[in-house]
Order: sequence, then structure tokens, then C-alpha cells
Amino acid sequence: MATKYGKFEMPSAIKVEQDPQNPNAAVFVAEPFEKGFGHTIGNSLRRVLLSSIEAPAIISIRIEDVPHEYMAVEGIIEDMTHIVLNFKGALLKKLTSDNENHPQVVQHLTCDLDITPEQLGVQGQYEVKLGDVVQDARYEVINPELHLFTVTKPMKRRVDIKVKTGRGYVPSESHEIEGKVVDEIVIDSTFTPVTMVNYHIEKTRVGRDTDFDKLILQVETDGRISPETALTFAAQLVTEHLTSFASVSQVANLSLESGESGEETDRDQIMQKLVLRVNEVELSVRSMNCLAGAGIETIGELVLMPESDLLKFRNFGRKSLNEIKQKLTDMSLGLGMDLSRYDIKHDNVKDRIQAYLAKQAGKNA
Repeated sequence: MATKYGKFEMPSAIKVEQDPQNPNAAVFVAEPFEKGFGHTIGNSLRRVLLSSIEAPAIISIRIEDVPHEYMAVEGIIEDMTHIVLNFKGALLKKLTSDNENHPQVVQHLTCDLDITPEQLGVQGQYEVKLGDVVQDARYEVINPELHLFTVTKPMKRRVDIKVKTGRGYVPSESHEIEGKVVDEIVIDSTFTPVTMVNYHIEKTRVGRDTDFDKLILQVETDGRISPETALTFAAQLVTEHLTSFASVSQVANLSLESGESGEETDRDQIMQKLVLRVNEVELSVRSMNCLAGAGIETIGELVLMPESDLLKFRNFGRKSLNEIKQKLTDMSLGLGMDLSRYDIKHDNVKDRIQAYLAKQAGKNA
């Protein structure tokens, strides 16, 4: 028999506000929370985001005829110490998700660097960048313009790189590389792709009560993972860790007052807003024309669109965007919302709206 608990206010959807100037930054707004829960959730997500999100990084390099990192290399301006430091700034994003990219599997990337007199040009120098060295279909180079070293004479050298997926920061002495060769240079690796996480709590209203929490979470990454994906992974990691605690007592079961009926009421409330046509919410003619040009007919289609995507449409300017954002705020909605809780996504939003309208029509028949 379940123990009945009173109702807890919880967010029905997460608003996502993307930074048009930085595709790797986003702000997530979640409300309402019971007093204190905003800090509990926000701090948990922040700690996991900064410590536990995985990404690939270079763990060792080997340049032909270079036996160790404390030496100068003929025909290259930088010594090996500086070259190693430059390699530490490499940002790689894995493109496949098969067993080859398991965190324990080390990937070998090889490049035969061939610098010709034509490449040296009249200045007698050629800048070797990360994109010249890493050309593997398994990885996308986020910063291909990263400077590695400068060549001053024609040369042919083989460059071998080892890449591994991990988390956190791992110094060179902590890497365990099977089959390591003598002239292989192991480097420090920064696996964590999340560069900044901030959160703060504001007061929000539920009915007449204003003592609830609104969580505003800012997330920025280095491009190896999107802020949305990083936050989703962090939430799943927190959930996985808490699952064990939920079964400490085999006889203690909890039932919140809202139950299934509350979930249905919550779904009905938001669906009643999503099925509205954009011409029913008193927008200006200019904004209506912009939405019509974008092929957006309902509020449901609109809230799934992030700001950056709307601004790509022809004649869609900041003035129209701000008007639409304000109107959605008045409806307790926002752009770039995650509606997966209601099984609503970009590819099925129209079908879900039509199904809901048909269901409501059947009830009223």
C-alpha cells in the first residue's frame, strides 16, 4: 500500500533560450519548484555537468624521428614542448556510436605529413594546423584552425595520434596506454566538454502564491557536445544514481497527490495552448506574415523552434522575435521548449495536435 503525499509543484516543460551569438551556449528555465528544490536540482545538475560528461581527447602523440618532448626539431620553428602544448587544445567530436568509441577503447589516428616547396611559398614557411593532421571519418575537428607548428623546409613525417573518450581532466602520468612505444609522448587530456555552468533561483507564482522557485541554468560547452545534450545526459546520470536509493525499503512506496489524473490535467492544460493557431493570439500583422512565411501555423509548432532557427527565416527580425517571445511568456510558454515529456517533437507535432483536437471533438460529440 502506497503512502499518500501532498502535491508537489514540478515543471511541466523546460524553456530553452539559445544564444544567437554562440551556438554552444544556452539558458534553460524550469518552473515551478517547491521552495528549496530549485537549489537542490540546480546544484546537482551543475556538479554533474562540470565533472561527468564524457568526450574524446588526445592522450598521446608521436612524430617521426622525434624521440622525446624536450628537443628542437629540424625544419620546425617550435620545439616539441610547445608543440605538445598546442596539441592539448585539440577539440574532437566523435561521429560514430559503435563499440569502437567505448571509453576504454583507444583510437589510432595516422597522418603522413608531406610539406612541399610549393606549400612553403615565397615566405618559406607553412603553418600546420589541426585540420591538416586529423582527417579521420570517425571524428569531427571542432577547431581545425588550431595552430600546431610552423614548418620552414620541405619534409615528410608521419604523425600518430591516440584518442580516447573519458571524463574530467587526466594528467599524462595517469594514462594507461597498452603497447606504448618509446618515442610516444603522452599528454595531459581535458575530456570535459562543458566549460561553464551557472544557475540562479528566482521567485515565481503558482496561483496566488509567489513563494515557488524558478531555476535558470546557463550552460556553455566547447562544441564537442551541445548544451541540450549535455543537460540531458546530466539529468539521466542523476536519475541513475538516485534509482538505487529509491529501493532501500521494499515496503515504502510513495504516491503523490497529483497521480495520473494530475498528469492528465497538466497535459490538457498545455495542449490547450499548443493547439491554438498563431492568428488567435493577437500578434501584429508583421509577425503574422513572418510566421506564415516560415510555415508555422500553431503555437505547438512555434514553441519547438529555437530563436536561432526563427531568425534564419526571411524578413524575420528582432522586433518580431521580441513580440513573439513576450506573447509566449504571457502564456507561460517559450521558444525552444522541450516537449518530449508529452511525446511531442518537431517531426510529429502536427499529428499530435490533430489527434488531440479529434479526441476533444469526440468528447464533445
